[in-house]
Amino acid sequence: MTAKSSPEDVKFKDRFEAGKVPPADFHHREHLKLVYVYLCESDVQAANDRMCVSLRKFLKDNDVPASKYHETLTMSWVQAVKHFMVKAGAPNSFEEFIAADERLLDTSIMLTHYEKDTLFSERARTEFVQPDVEPIPQHI
Repeated sequence: MTAKSSPEDVKFKDRFEAGKVPPADFHHREHLKLVYVYLCESDVQAANDRMCVSLRKFLKDNDVPASKYHETLTMSWVQAVKHFMVKAGAPNSFEEFIAADERLLDTSIMLTHYEKDTLFSERARTEFVQPDVEPIPQHI
């Protein structure tokens, strides 16, 4: 069983990649939605790569300092979304996926895997740092 993106999900991704989603409309839920679509279209590594490129382009296109990008958070959220996708079975859309388990909407969930000082360190911002509290389940 494989998760699927709805036409609305794909339209959101296309709008985001085209630079048509303003920063005021791109919050945690939208980050998750973009990750979900990328994971429906590709494997974890490719989704990581796509998120990194897309987010950096988004920051540049919107004159947001590049320092706002956080490598560890980006990669950790991709892993977490993949884990919850595996648990969800075969949702047909992001909305169906997130309704099955809304824990991903809690932005502090990564603090169950990382010490706060580790997660918000400069090193974690610029390179991926492994969890130091509890591993994030891996699904390749």
